[in-house]
Amino acid sequence: MTRIYFNDVVTRDGFQIEPNFIPTEDKIRLINELSLCGFAKIEVTSFTSPKAIPMLRDAEEVMGKIKRLPGVEYTVLVPNLRGAERALESRADEFNLVMSTSEMHNLANLRMTREKSFAGLAEVIQYVDGRTPINVSLSTAFGCPMEGEVPQEVVEGFVKRFSDLGVRGLTICDTTGMANPAQVTNMSESLQRLFPKLQLTMHFHNTRGMGLANVLAAVQAGIIRFDGSLGGLGGCPYAPGASGNISTEDAIHMLDAMGYDTGIDISRLLVLARELPAIVGHAVPGQVAKAGRTCDLHPAPDFISDLR
Repeated sequence: MTRIYFNDVVTRDGFQIEPNFIPTEDKIRLINELSLCGFAKIEVTSFTSPKAIPMLRDAEEVMGKIKRLPGVEYTVLVPNLRGAERALESRADEFNLVMSTSEMHNLANLRMTREKSFAGLAEVIQYVDGRTPINVSLSTAFGCPMEGEVPQEVVEGFVKRFSDLGVRGLTICDTTGMANPAQVTNMSESLQRLFPKLQLTMHFHNTRGMGLANVLAAVQAGIIRFDGSLGGLGGCPYAPGASGNISTEDAIHMLDAMGYDTGIDISRLLVLARELPAIVGHAVPGQVAKAGRTCDLHPAPDFISDLR
């Protein structure tokens, strides 16, 4: 059965909108434990301005103290040239650059037009000059809460422009949870046909309850790389009512049950998922950590023996 590769984004995308600062030591321990679970990638942190995202003001310290395991790529978000300079010093395995395919969302989220974002990211790519592999995440690729559906040709246009700049991969992001499985199938098939050499990743949110259905649609269309967040943490501040990313453990449990090879130790991962509410101070959306795996059976009630 096909091998599926996961990137867990909880300590960056998941934590960045949490209201209370999560101690650096907790972040380091969580990343070290996630490494032992078998992830292909872990998005550790973001080298953005500490004033913009105070939660990730400890980026250098976290990157400097985690235990790096062979076979795991430790990726970081890089917003601009200054972030790239800091990230190069951290020896990250991959830089993740971000912009939106929706003009309104890009203005709301990044305070600039798409063309200005593209120019800035192109400058980062030129500065890095192949020293570190680069992935670009295209937000709101399936829909924008202010503009509605983003035409697929717009997404494909940005993919081509970044591909022409020599990036290793593109992540297609359903930032606000507006995607449906039919959209996902069409996008997945088209991008693989047009850009067969790119490392394509899908990033889904569960805002409208379609996250795992979209994962399955992408897998069946041939996509083998996905982002997920432990416990389903995260969310877009510019999507009213938005919930977090798909729960990594829920998606992996589903794919494991279907016979796919994720390379993840789900039992070990569920231990972490059950510790997460204590770290962030509130309940988290993930379901399998609460209900248990489908193979985790329970003893029959005592009265059953009397009925026999």
